Amino acid sequence: MAEVKHSKKSCTVNPLKMSQPIGGALAFMGLRGAMPLLHGSQGCTSFGLVLFVRHFKEAIPLQTTAMSEVATVLGGMSNVEQAILTIRKKTNPEVIGICSTGVTEIKGDDVEGYLKLIRDKNPELKDFPLVYVSTPDFEHAFQDGWAKTVTRMVEVLVKAPDEGARKDPARLNVLPGCHMTPGDLDELRTILEDFGLAPTFLPDIAGSLDGHIPEDFTPTTIGGVGIDEVARMGDAAWTLAIGEQMRPAAEALAEKTGTPYRLLPRLCGLAPNDDLMRFLTRITGREVPAKYRRQRGQLVDAMLDGHFHIGGRRLAIGAEPDLLNDLGSMLHEMGAKMVAAVTTTQSPVLEGLPTEDVLIGDLEDLERLAKERACDFLVTHSHGRQMATRLAIPFHRAGIPMFDRIGSGHQLSIGYRGTRDLIFRIANLLIADHEDNHEPTPDTWRDGIGGGHGHGSSARAH
Repeated sequence: MAEVKHSKKSCTVNPLKMSQPIGGALAFMGLRGAMPLLHGSQGCTSFGLVLFVRHFKEAIPLQTTAMSEVATVLGGMSNVEQAILTIRKKTNPEVIGICSTGVTEIKGDDVEGYLKLIRDKNPELKDFPLVYVSTPDFEHAFQDGWAKTVTRMVEVLVKAPDEGARKDPARLNVLPGCHMTPGDLDELRTILEDFGLAPTFLPDIAGSLDGHIPEDFTPTTIGGVGIDEVARMGDAAWTLAIGEQMRPAAEALAEKTGTPYRLLPRLCGLAPNDDLMRFLTRITGREVPAKYRRQRGQLVDAMLDGHFHIGGRRLAIGAEPDLLNDLGSMLHEMGAKMVAAVTTTQSPVLEGLPTEDVLIGDLEDLERLAKERACDFLVTHSHGRQMATRLAIPFHRAGIPMFDRIGSGHQLSIGYRGTRDLIFRIANLLIADHEDNHEPTPDTWRDGIGGGHGHGSSARAH
């Protein structure tokens, strides 16, 4: 059992975490025709906009109530009202998702009260979907903002089924954590459909942030799950929640609709995907398709091949709790030693991590621990690249933001196939580092393996 520690520094030096409203905004981007709205200053929204554009390399819909100093002091109702009316007029969204920020939370704006008064004042907004989430950025982190927003979506948008209504055994709700990429969601959707299920993802960023180019420009999200689909989630026979962060949303959905849920802490690794297959077999009555039996065999072989290169590595990892659990646990199962682990926020999964301690801190803490504990492999997002250079160790990018590489939205790490390919990527990264640092010179070749015999020169040529 890992001991959870908190950094005692008086300030964050090199941030690892991102704020709650950014996590909430990303969750809203998983709704079709949505416009996320940050209730705060323009700078808060500009930061999130730049971050998402750099990560996904896509146009990002994100608006602001543009709170000034005066508006902040006097109250932001007029700003909220004007933002909602302007967005409706110019972009015609299906839903507006509103996240608070630190400045409006400190002021104490009663946004729920504002929305009631705004609806009364503007009858055309009476039935228009407006979802507000309290996400102050002076506490918690990205993962918490995502989780709170999905929970609020369930509370506001899902309709309770009629009493006595029968559940549809072919329908399955899926509540994915923020650590899953659009590519991960597409892979999971394929797995579920191969079992004959019709899944509804909430949120579904695979539909809106997977990099496709629409035929016509739209200022709102270009895909995702529709409001009408969300409203009918109570008809599904089961809910599948991925990551501990999604437990509150799954519980809220179960309480509102009576739909039972199964929570899987992670989907990267052999055992977690075996658990997924057993669950799907149980609820559908179908055997595991042959393609996944074959993929399982490929993963086992990849684990055998990869452990020669990953096993014994001293891992330094910094990530949101569920991503830390997902990747760190898989690498531990491959023989790596998680000796330096830093995360962003509290979570029940932290105590179960396969390491002696985990620190809630920043990248400066991670670099210090990695150096003190002689780590030789780093996993975190793109802000860790300078750290990896200073430590002179291999660096695998994971999580948000990933702005110095393309294709981050399609990075795959779940399922048998995703885990297999992740093992290959990491093992090849470590192999390349070993080759770079241990490249044989002509002298070592002549005096070593080559030995002056014909076999040596022939092998080197090949």
